[in-house]
Amino acid sequence: MTRNRLYTIVMIVSISGLFYLIYSYFRDPDTGVGLCLFKNATGYPCPSCGTTRSIKHLYQGEFYKAMMTNPLGYVMAIVMLVVPFWVGYDYVTRKSGFFYFYQKSEAFLRKRPVAIVLIGLVLANWIWNIYKQL
Repeated sequence: MTRNRLYTIVMIVSISGLFYLIYSYFRDPDTGVGLCLFKNATGYPCPSCGTTRSIKHLYQGEFYKAMMTNPLGYVMAIVMLVVPFWVGYDYVTRKSGFFYFYQKSEAFLRKRPVAIVLIGLVLANWIWNIYKQL
């Protein structure tokens, strides 16, 4: 993937995520159908169900609630805060720091032991989401 293509995708996803977070902040959680297609189709939560609620708890200073809702909220909050500024900085300064970080991270995540551990963590989170009846 080229630098410009990656940066375009990252910025579109970041802006979309920000708009969804703002929308969900003002939306009544008891109205309408949830966004998760997996949960709507099966009735069971996916591993990332509750991430938006977790981020909302973080922004409200409810750190324990955020962790108990979905630990992935911490990861996503950090990504949503850091990545758009990093990409913007690279764009303005014509550097490629984020692109190089992405390439190194992708190579690291493709290592079998790392992938196995991360898949195990996602599966554990999924089981926990089902147990909590999220």
